[in-house]
Amino acid sequence: MEKIQMTTPLVEMDGDEMTRILWQMIKDELILPFVDLKTEYYDLGLMSRDATEDRVTVDAANAAKRYGVAVKCATITPNAQRMEEYPLRQMWKSPNGTIRSILDGTVFRAPIVIDSIKPVVKNWKKPITIARHAYGDVYKGVEIRTGEGGVCELTFTGDSGRVTRQAVQKLAGPGIFQGIHNKDASIRSFAHSCFKYAIDTRQDLWFSTKDTIAKVYDGLFKEVFEQVYQEHYQARFAELGLTYFYTLIDDAVARVIRSEGGYIWACKNYDGDVMSDMVSTAFGSLAMMTSVLVSPDGKYEFEAAHGTVTQHYYRYLKGEETSTNPMATIFAWSGALKKRGELDGIKELTAFGETLEQAAIRTLNDGVMTKDLVGLVEGAPVTAVTSRQFIAAIRARLEQALV
Repeated sequence: MEKIQMTTPLVEMDGDEMTRILWQMIKDELILPFVDLKTEYYDLGLMSRDATEDRVTVDAANAAKRYGVAVKCATITPNAQRMEEYPLRQMWKSPNGTIRSILDGTVFRAPIVIDSIKPVVKNWKKPITIARHAYGDVYKGVEIRTGEGGVCELTFTGDSGRVTRQAVQKLAGPGIFQGIHNKDASIRSFAHSCFKYAIDTRQDLWFSTKDTIAKVYDGLFKEVFEQVYQEHYQARFAELGLTYFYTLIDDAVARVIRSEGGYIWACKNYDGDVMSDMVSTAFGSLAMMTSVLVSPDGKYEFEAAHGTVTQHYYRYLKGEETSTNPMATIFAWSGALKKRGELDGIKELTAFGETLEQAAIRTLNDGVMTKDLVGLVEGAPVTAVTSRQFIAAIRARLEQALV
């Protein structure tokens, strides 16, 4: 068949370890034979980030702002162990954190569901989408470890020169302190992104914090969301029959467990980090999770929500075939292609992305899957295959669907 033509490039952000290997397999087998792929390529592998002093991450994020749609492979955020494993100049920050900060975006994550894998929570019937604020809190926190007793103060010096002080705690002995922050502008962007995504996907929106304890900090989140809702989205929500409501996060957890799913649950940064892992695991696997960063001005970065699958990569380096699940990475590519087609008015490209997803789901429903999913299947025959075999099985169904 004639390849589908693209007009505007995707921003392609390559990554690390086993997901980098899967990235190339997916391109070679599931995209390049069918699409005249145009990308602006950035290597976000750890050694490339080190060689450029992480400038490549900033350049990639700015490219995403220019072109509007990006697709990202999983990447390593180095710790002390990685500093020894790779001869790094310094312990570079999370690429995801850098990109999220530059795009001022919100991360939306939802499970990929199939008939033969039932959620652990038996009454969940529909996917639950986690909307995670992507700026500040503990991810930009500063910490002090003290070796003696004393007083810690929180001090703010305004641009006007006015100084505000607040005592944090007086300790009789050694202890630890942490300072976190957020920005009114980022919270407002978070709210706009959540309401727009709810409208785009026709889902109710729940928002939760702990404003009864963090009365000022979390209280501001609650206040901004309510203000943005009333001023910009209330009428549209009513027109579409959608609901927005705020509740405490402990109440939200109870509601989520009792619900059937099918809504967006908006959370602060750390809450969203934890709850997206809880939701993905309860639905089946973190490798079966879509993830897209959406900015309030309509920029999109699609990614796999999981890590770089280090242990499988070590086996791959020994020449072994692995059974690594590529579904999240496939859906990152399909999501980016669909959005690029939508924005550029290329219906064939959008349809291809949808067909690719359907072929991947059909492969799983036919009982062909990687080993991580085999033990989760209920009441259906399954065949465990390697990553390469799984991608080949998807390609066969994709070709069949396209013909």
